[in-house]
Amino acid sequence: MTGNEQVSKIYDVVVNRNAGEPLFHQAVAEVFESLTVVLKRHPHYANFGLIERLCEPERQIIFRVPWTDDAGNVRVNRGFRVQYNSVLGPYKGGLRFHPSVNLGMVKFLGFEQIFKNALTGLPIGGGKGGSDFDPKGRSESEIMRFCQSFMTELQRHIGEYTDVPAGDIGVGGREIGYLFGQYKRLTNSYESGVLTGKGLTWGGSQVRKEATGYGVTYFVANMLEAKGTEISGKKVVISGSGNVAIYAIEKVHQLGGTAIACSDSSGYIVDEDGIDLELLKDIKEVQRGRICEYVETRKSARFIENGSIWDVPCDVALPCATQNELTEQDAKTLIKNGVIAVAEGANMPTTPEALKLFREAGVAFAPGKAANAGGVATSALEMQQNASRDSWHFDYTDERLAAIMRDIHGRCSETSEEFGKPGDYVLGANIAGFVKVADAMFSMGVI
Repeated sequence: MTGNEQVSKIYDVVVNRNAGEPLFHQAVAEVFESLTVVLKRHPHYANFGLIERLCEPERQIIFRVPWTDDAGNVRVNRGFRVQYNSVLGPYKGGLRFHPSVNLGMVKFLGFEQIFKNALTGLPIGGGKGGSDFDPKGRSESEIMRFCQSFMTELQRHIGEYTDVPAGDIGVGGREIGYLFGQYKRLTNSYESGVLTGKGLTWGGSQVRKEATGYGVTYFVANMLEAKGTEISGKKVVISGSGNVAIYAIEKVHQLGGTAIACSDSSGYIVDEDGIDLELLKDIKEVQRGRICEYVETRKSARFIENGSIWDVPCDVALPCATQNELTEQDAKTLIKNGVIAVAEGANMPTTPEALKLFREAGVAFAPGKAANAGGVATSALEMQQNASRDSWHFDYTDERLAAIMRDIHGRCSETSEEFGKPGDYVLGANIAGFVKVADAMFSMGVI
């Protein structure tokens, strides 16, 4: 049986066993596309059910989260934690609070996390979790009560050497604080390494908030350098306006580029003079407002309620909002307008059809498992600091982050060349991450 046939057969089994989970299927298909060339050169990776085991989480936890709203009504949400693969270290991955969260989404995110974490070179396995709870429109007290109820169950399944959750969409410093407080209360233990993304005064790491946005920008800078150019002087469009987008904008400006557009669910803004970062931070981080408010103060900008942010001509595109946001039509528009590099700041924000077009057009493309690994890398640095009861200053941590992203870029680039596809960062990331995890699994036997 050829590598192609083996992979196709395993993929069919995965789809049938995980019916109704299209995001998970998409994530598996992207990795499997790269495995064909690996199995051709190293057929032993198909032995002992290794690929099948890699596609099956070690543990899937679903639990009820009852809580009381401010009116005294009892609400019920679902909580999830998928502990996917711990062969390289304790499970590591964020918690997402959003109405769209379901088991299939958490499995997709956890599967991606395995390879992303492997690429960092740090001793962390892959996991993910969250809830279909929506923090938007909820009071501080309601969010606190929900987080306390969520952690009442989750604390049974996590620990510094077992599973270390972090934040994700809908889970920022406020939520991490409530979760950690409840963990501490229930366990009678100040186990600071059990959660990352903590406040700086009680075990958090410098640069953690900025890490994913900084990291994707560092990766782009390395990609452009490999193409004989640099980010300085480039126009950059960034979707989203949360932590990832805001700090990608900040690092783009620090490196000499100009971020000219960003978005939220209400629409997008274009500011050809460059996004006013302090104004954006005030609206999104302090006031928790909408992006449309930006144009009320910044007269050089315009707000577009409908349409696609990818209609804005740019040199570099950074999708930093959500999965499958950059479509085939968006890719056609970006290519027509001369984009030279695309890097995923979110998890799988580019559809397979769009990715195919970027490859055919020779656009440098960085998948999320490589480009947005800065967040989890800095979480792992926070774990190191907690374990040693230490605290590092901002510049030192930022330097560590830049070095990790440079190493990830090098690992992806070298792997793509080794397998005959130079410059194919998707193939390079998938194979480099897979080989590291697969070799460890072989070493530990059938577990």
